[in-house]
Amino acid sequence: MEIQLLETMFGRMGARVKIRAAVSRRHPAGIDIRSDQRGEYFDIGVEPDDRVEYQVVDIRPGLRHLLLMARREDGKQKFLCGHDERHWFVCAVPGNSVTNVVNAMEALQPAEVRRTVSRKVKRHKNRLRRRNEAFVRQGEWFFIPAPELEVKPKLVMRNEPISRGRGKPHMCQFLYRTGGELVYVSSRRPRGLTAGQYAALLNSKPSAKDWGWRRMQRNASVYVRGRIWHPDHKTIVLDDWHRVSMNTEHQAPGARAVVFLD
Repeated sequence: MEIQLLETMFGRMGARVKIRAAVSRRHPAGIDIRSDQRGEYFDIGVEPDDRVEYQVVDIRPGLRHLLLMARREDGKQKFLCGHDERHWFVCAVPGNSVTNVVNAMEALQPAEVRRTVSRKVKRHKNRLRRRNEAFVRQGEWFFIPAPELEVKPKLVMRNEPISRGRGKPHMCQFLYRTGGELVYVSSRRPRGLTAGQYAALLNSKPSAKDWGWRRMQRNASVYVRGRIWHPDHKTIVLDDWHRVSMNTEHQAPGARAVVFLD
């Protein structure tokens, strides 16, 4: 890959990039955001036997975003790299037809969000803003107005996290869940175990009961209101109930290559 060209392209949006050939458990292969004495930079770790070519497909300096493609013999992966509020970020992008930054941002919107946008947002330039008539966004989370929701006050929880299972959670002042599957979650099992899996684990490893478990609902319909905060993002305030929807990064073939998440 032409390292100098990548450095030039990232520099056009005000960022730095470093390519690493040496890979270790502490610094695995993939795309990460790291910091040094000069601040944050994009770190691309490449395994010695990985025949990959990285290429900038599109760049929008005004948005401080670019679309990066990793080309291998078995296919292509695309990543949206940019700056969101306070920090640089990298996000794997789903969809073979994504060819530019705007396509990538649209592809990361879940289907429910895109449907709501098409109905409610008349001005095209507003469709990708962090706040418009259809949603409010904070990082990878979209919050869609749900004026029809009727909640059971006793089931409303305070200061609850929402998380995709890794990275720092976003905290919600008020949260309400309906439906879904009961799971047991701990820092050692962040994706959760069903009741049967949890019982089997405790049976085979009794000491696991001390792993700080909490009961949560997986794939539930989640609604929030009030303050939503995260150390890497500006706090938002939702006056009414909003349905929570996560971006589509998990559907992208390159999602496993993204090390930095929040």
